[in-house]
Amino acid sequence: MIYLDNAATTKPDGEAVEKAGVYLNEKYFNPSASYKEGFALQRELKETREKLVAYIADKEAYDLTFTSCGTEADDTAVFGYARRGNAVTSAGEHSAILSPFAELKNRGIAEPRYAPLKKDGSVDEEKLLALVDEKTSFVSVMHVNNETGAINDVNEISKRVKAKNPRAVFHSDGVQAYGKIPFRISPFIDLYSVSAHKIGGIKGVGALIRKKTLAFHPYILGGGQESGRRSGTENVFGIKTFEYAAEKKFASLKAEYGRLTDLREKLYAALDLEIFLRLSSENSSPYILSVAARGCRGEILLHMADDKGLLIGTGSACSSNSKNRYSRVVLACGYDEKTADGVLRLSFSPSTTEEEAIKAARILNEAAADFRNGKV
Repeated sequence: MIYLDNAATTKPDGEAVEKAGVYLNEKYFNPSASYKEGFALQRELKETREKLVAYIADKEAYDLTFTSCGTEADDTAVFGYARRGNAVTSAGEHSAILSPFAELKNRGIAEPRYAPLKKDGSVDEEKLLALVDEKTSFVSVMHVNNETGAINDVNEISKRVKAKNPRAVFHSDGVQAYGKIPFRISPFIDLYSVSAHKIGGIKGVGALIRKKTLAFHPYILGGGQESGRRSGTENVFGIKTFEYAAEKKFASLKAEYGRLTDLREKLYAALDLEIFLRLSSENSSPYILSVAARGCRGEILLHMADDKGLLIGTGSACSSNSKNRYSRVVLACGYDEKTADGVLRLSFSPSTTEEEAIKAARILNEAAADFRNGKV
């Protein structure tokens, strides 16, 4: 089996899982307990928060609240900070942002405004800034597009947003960026969402990184865990797996960035370019390559590839249950429905080999040729 759907989820890092096993079998206590074992876990969680923040930000200026996933982190940001007036985002955001934005309108909280995308899936920065005014309370721009891999310069965008409205809270969904692309948060970014299972952690753990000077508005209420910011007993095993996986990812980040850039280009070069149209730009994240198969249905090619042992995606796995046949991101990039119907997303991890990439291209070439020749 060749697994190239790592933007959906990654295989948990075996070493990280094994190292964190002690928190299942020995240190299984509730961190909120009043005995010394509980206090010890609280101290460990504090250290983990600081480590995860320090990879991309000044831990003296930013803190981190654990959540159940990236979606919860995004929802916490939107519903915690969007207020009366308007809230601005892009048409290419993950559903974890777009669905809450639609709900802002349904609940009469704020007017949602959507900036268009460029051809590669990045936000049109000038048109986004044109939507920001004195009534804008919240702006959210994803760091790396989960379908095309387009990288938004969120440091520069946030700086320009703050210059236009210093009171607007700026958030970025960094789920496809954290641990994958070289980056340090600028002081103009207030909130940043991350997820464990995109970098070798396990499902069920995410986090919202927050500038400490920004008041926190809890989204989930209850027992007051996470210093009152997110109620619910912490998933210590998942959190420690996240810590250990992140440690490995950041240690190899620059080397993997270069290696996967080369691997992605070799895979693309091995595709039949008379059939496959490139949607991801050369400057996009090396972890994602999106293409469109001319004259083919992406969903059918996905199943044909699956039969041959290649696992890929057709867009966002988190929106795969949607009734919409076409990727809204690809349509927002300006492509027609015929092109959007043939979209395939290949996404990589540190374990992806060049041999697997070349074999994947061969499988896709064969599947597309069979589809065109009616051998379905």
